[in-house]
Amino acid sequence: MIPVLLRGLCDDAALFPPGNAPLPTALADHARYRDSDFAALVGPLIFPISRLAELAAREPGPLTVVCTAPEGPGTVTQALDRAAAIDGLTLAGLEIAVPAQLSAAEFFAATELLATRITSLDVYIEIPRDDRRPAFLERLAGSPYAAKFRTGGMVAEAYPDERELALALRSAVTAGIPFKATAGLHHAIRNTDPITGFEQHGFLNLLLATHLAGAGADTGALEAVLANRAGPAVAAELAALSDTEASAVRTAFRSFGTCSIGDPLTELVDLHLLPAALRPVSESSAS
Repeated sequence: MIPVLLRGLCDDAALFPPGNAPLPTALADHARYRDSDFAALVGPLIFPISRLAELAAREPGPLTVVCTAPEGPGTVTQALDRAAAIDGLTLAGLEIAVPAQLSAAEFFAATELLATRITSLDVYIEIPRDDRRPAFLERLAGSPYAAKFRTGGMVAEAYPDERELALALRSAVTAGIPFKATAGLHHAIRNTDPITGFEQHGFLNLLLATHLAGAGADTGALEAVLANRAGPAVAAELAALSDTEASAVRTAFRSFGTCSIGDPLTELVDLHLLPAALRPVSESSAS
């Protein structure tokens, strides 16, 4: 029921802004998603390493998480130990941020010290949005690690414009670096938030741009796709991809974090990329 293009696309980031779900709610909702007809759409629960002790106290039972390390590789060893001590918890991956002013050489030297402990995990390195970006991407090419691109946040400056994102995306695809996106992808299609006025990227725009980058499109073409607000047209181009093409897109663009699984699910149904039977049922109308 979930096509190749969309399987595992939506990481459950309910604990993060702007959702900020309480932990009991996030755990209950995630368990419900994993037992739903749209389970194949949903990836792991994204979990901050600073809250692992809180998770341990709740004895969550079988649960797969990807942990974020916002303070960099120096915090990872302790997090791995804490995660290993929680019964039923499977740590599937890490998202490691780069501390300010740390060079690529310094960062990867620190990461190398963790190599034997993280070799079985999916590891994403959050690429800095400054002049260090090329060096980080160069080091990621051919490595066992993937990239993480920040696509938004709580302030306008957290959103890269079309050109910045197009350049980053094209660089990663050309170099064969898988990537994921995080923050700001609140809707399927490029939009202007009516409350904040922020220009927000659409996750379907990113999927289509990834496909075109793989086909050799230049940066200007990718900018145009990222700026496209015509939802039905973007969805139609994606729906026309073969399974082989869709698999290639998802090999490159692994997933994106969303604090609401219901929102992307609803929009994918509305754009006819998922069947209407998967439309979420609101709590008020649930039997």
